[in-house]
Amino acid sequence: MSFTDRLTRYPRPYDLDRGQDALSHLPDLPAALVPLIEGTAGCSPYLATLLQVEAAWIVSAMEAPEQAVDEIMRGLPEISLDALTAHLRQCKRRIALITALADLGGVWPLETVTQVLTDFADSAVQAALVRLVEAEVTRGKLPSGNDPSQAGGLVALAMGKMGAGELNYSSDIDLICLFDETRFDPDDYHEIRASFIRVTRRMAAMLSDVRGGGYVFRTDLRLRPDASATPVCLSMEAAERYYESVGRTWERAAYIKARACAGDVDAGGGFLDTLRPFVWRKHLDFAAIQDAHDMRLKIRDHKGLHGKLVLEGHNMKLGRGGIREIEFFTQTRQLIAGGRDPSLRVRGTRDGLNRLSAANWLPEDDAVTLYDHYKFHREVEHRLQMINDAQTHHLPNDADGFERLAAFMGTEVDALRSEISDRIEEVHALTEGFFAPDAAPSETSDWGAEIVARWANYPAFRSSRAIEIFERLKPEILARLQEAAKPDEALIQFDGFLSGLPAGVQLFSLFEANPQLTQLIVDIAATAPELSQYLSRNSGVFDAVIGGAFFDPWPGKDGLQADLTATLGSLDDYETQLIAARRWAKEWHFRVGVHLLRGLISAEVAGSQYADLAGAVVAGLWPIIVEEFTKKHGSMPGRGGVVLGMGSLGAGRLNAESDLDLIMVYDAQGIEASDGRRALATRPYYARLTQALVTALSAPMSEGRLYEVDMRLRPSGRQGPVATSFEAFTDYQRNQAWTWEHLALTRARVMAGNPELAEEIENVRGAVLAEKGKGETVLADVADMRRRIAAAKPSQGDWDAKIGPGRLQDIELFAQTACLRAGSSARELDAQLKAGVADGWVSAADAQAVNDAARLMWRLQAVARLLTGGPLRPDEVGEGAKRLILRETNCHDLADLSDQLHAQAAAADAVISRMLGAADDA
Repeated sequence: MSFTDRLTRYPRPYDLDRGQDALSHLPDLPAALVPLIEGTAGCSPYLATLLQVEAAWIVSAMEAPEQAVDEIMRGLPEISLDALTAHLRQCKRRIALITALADLGGVWPLETVTQVLTDFADSAVQAALVRLVEAEVTRGKLPSGNDPSQAGGLVALAMGKMGAGELNYSSDIDLICLFDETRFDPDDYHEIRASFIRVTRRMAAMLSDVRGGGYVFRTDLRLRPDASATPVCLSMEAAERYYESVGRTWERAAYIKARACAGDVDAGGGFLDTLRPFVWRKHLDFAAIQDAHDMRLKIRDHKGLHGKLVLEGHNMKLGRGGIREIEFFTQTRQLIAGGRDPSLRVRGTRDGLNRLSAANWLPEDDAVTLYDHYKFHREVEHRLQMINDAQTHHLPNDADGFERLAAFMGTEVDALRSEISDRIEEVHALTEGFFAPDAAPSETSDWGAEIVARWANYPAFRSSRAIEIFERLKPEILARLQEAAKPDEALIQFDGFLSGLPAGVQLFSLFEANPQLTQLIVDIAATAPELSQYLSRNSGVFDAVIGGAFFDPWPGKDGLQADLTATLGSLDDYETQLIAARRWAKEWHFRVGVHLLRGLISAEVAGSQYADLAGAVVAGLWPIIVEEFTKKHGSMPGRGGVVLGMGSLGAGRLNAESDLDLIMVYDAQGIEASDGRRALATRPYYARLTQALVTALSAPMSEGRLYEVDMRLRPSGRQGPVATSFEAFTDYQRNQAWTWEHLALTRARVMAGNPELAEEIENVRGAVLAEKGKGETVLADVADMRRRIAAAKPSQGDWDAKIGPGRLQDIELFAQTACLRAGSSARELDAQLKAGVADGWVSAADAQAVNDAARLMWRLQAVARLLTGGPLRPDEVGEGAKRLILRETNCHDLADLSDQLHAQAAAADAVISRMLGAADDA
């Protein structure tokens, strides 16, 4: 379909004489083009001139505008340096004309118009750089032999609208010019640098100087690092050093749209990759909101754009409800979450809004509405600029100007004014609250004044920015603390949280942007001081609460493992992967604790989820650890190794403070050594691989550690090797292991490793349990072990749910005994007791009594670990914690709980003592 066939709209002539005069310079036109040309020329003196100058070309070009544009772009690399300046100006006239007509005729949407203008800017910069660098090579100022299309190692980064493919009709182009210093001899650095500076200056002059035939693009180089003190072209190393040390939020926002557009594009892309941590912070970056708001206010102050909306002279870009508001709104939200969600790292405004909506950072209706307004604003901007090729964003100051603009947009003045006003106000309503939320009311009482007064001395309040943000939050926080069951306790615990924060700006910004977190931290402060202290050291986990999936259904171990694998797979540095695993695990660990705290899950479910998480961590990290180890020492000899989870991990029930009991079993299949560049004999190979696993899990890093690891349940305990061969493991379990080691085997579970070997280990486990469970000394051994444990680990008081007769450890020992005697492969406590009933050793009534006690003890244990990190001391916990304990244990008050603890422990102890005592008697 031809251009003329696709015309759907065009302007009405504001100056009919000018429109008709333009027609007189053109050859015969198809009838459909007459109103378009007449309206265009009659509204725009600039376009009327272009129609006269390019009369012969435009008529043929309009039949196939896309082809005409493509021919312009393809011809640029063939133009010599001497002819390039004049040729670029001619090309710009033609691009401007065909783009205007395609835009005004409705043939090209906004996205095509801005992309064509951007593509021409890219081509113009590329042509200028290549020819100018060639000239420097000819003069002997730059080395020869490089690919000419790469401009000798010089790259132009397109910033702003050019970077995003959104150039407007009369845009500046914002460029940062850098060179790859690694391509040159260090001794030549200063000469190379001087040469690239000359190229950059000449390129900017070639594009922006106004000469015969106009200009190409006004070129702005001031977005480079420290523009007032640095040359127009810098080395990449110098630029990277600047951004790492003093880069500011506005520069981070600018690099959202940065794109290598000309010259050595590969080197430019590599440079942008190195800046990724600078632009995209690992935590949700709500402090960027205040930075963007401050930037908006500075722009408004500088341009005098405050005050009531008046359309005359209103700035459609920088003013209230303008283009920049939409761009800032989009980019700031991308900065907040883009470090965690790579899908948000897009350059264009439309793509940014769509991705934010898809990731639930913005309601879909708001995204659609904002982009609709953005398109309209840009259309108005283009018409204003087309009138006289002026870099303006201001609406007309008089009625005559509005009549011209309305005619150029094919509408009436009143309708245009009304639409502009409505759209500006809706943009303002959608964006202003994000940048400048209403201030909280001032506090009206001096409650807690003594504690509040000392907050100013805490590290979190070192900066005036932190103080400013917190002052807005403080009334709401104090009000919510006063609503707690024990306000004074809640305030003291919140004070502890604040005192442990190393810094405050990011977290306080997070609270300000997400008021629901204020209630959450108050709940935690009023209930769980241990969790509150944990948060003060790991406030980044709050990111997970607002990341979109915090309250979604639990994904299970497989889902967690897949998520962790995807997270680690996007990183290529081992240490970075370990740090990322810690950050990832903390967020999920925090989620389990919060869900338990708020009653969304029970203590039993929390235990299972903590175990799922630990299992996913071990399984997800194992291939990463193996890959890193293999790089140094070669592949695992034989079938490799298997990681076994023992104890509570194997049983699938952990609490908030649990460590991990692990065993490594390997099968070298007779291979004596690895095959790497630093080969190791098989035994030390697996010993060091096991140590690498332990280090990966337990080494303290910038994000802390994952888990403490205990390997004492391996064959021969501390005296045995940290990794055991499959043959030795099998022999040991069948011929040397003690009864307590067979009890431990009842809860062994494969966590990671070779599936075939894992299956064989499970077969051995089943066979050993079936064989050893009927041993004559099993019960006597357990009874003796029970006495030894009681002597070595006395109870820490009446409220100790773990240690003591009839308490959790005692019950677990009994359940494992029942499982071993039955030769069952069950791992969970309840299933092990049922195996004992099925075997006929334990009566159903006894099993129920023990299981009831175990359930109560576990609930108390799980909650105590979450609240305090240790055994429960009711006199030392607050009212909120007590209510959580009573909720989870289904007790009316602490006295009721104490009675039930004693009664159920006594009942369980009676069963256990009777069953094991009978063995003693025998």
